[in-house]
Amino acid sequence: MKIKKIEFPATSILYQSKEKFDYADSFKGGPVGNGQNVDITQIGKAFFTSGPKWGKKMFAFRNKVVRLFGLKTGAETDVVKETDNFTCEVGERVGLFKVFNKTSNEIIIGEDDKHLDFRISLLFDKNRGEKDENSLTISTTVKFHNWLGVLYFLPVRPFHKLIVPAMLKNIIGKLESAKR
Repeated sequence: MKIKKIEFPATSILYQSKEKFDYADSFKGGPVGNGQNVDITQIGKAFFTSGPKWGKKMFAFRNKVVRLFGLKTGAETDVVKETDNFTCEVGERVGLFKVFNKTSNEIIIGEDDKHLDFRISLLFDKNRGEKDENSLTISTTVKFHNWLGVLYFLPVRPFHKLIVPAMLKNIIGKLESAKR
């Protein structure tokens, strides 16, 4: 399985607004689904259950710290149970994340807060080339509202660049094991 940093995909819903973001990155992984079609809802559910253990601990620490500043933390719930009935429809929530948009091959999740807004694109791309190799791209965008957003993102950024490829690898692994 290959995971690599790529340019922001022009096929993403978020691409048309990319100039408005203060930060954006994209990581692509594959193959996904061995040439079979993968349902975008499966990808959405896998996203919420594919974080590395160290990432979950960091997110719990983040919630404790940002609560002191009045920032959103999301509900302290069992994500696995929440995803049982999750259909990835626009407006639905899992923890801190809200679904903002959904197509047959992309889900946009994220949150708006007083310090920054962020969006995450989960883009499933069925390559119809020679190899017929499907891929999954996770793109993240951030728009700062004030100095608190910039300050908040300073320590987050290096960990973000580690956690997203790890999550992408875990998501693809879950999707592959579900197909067997």
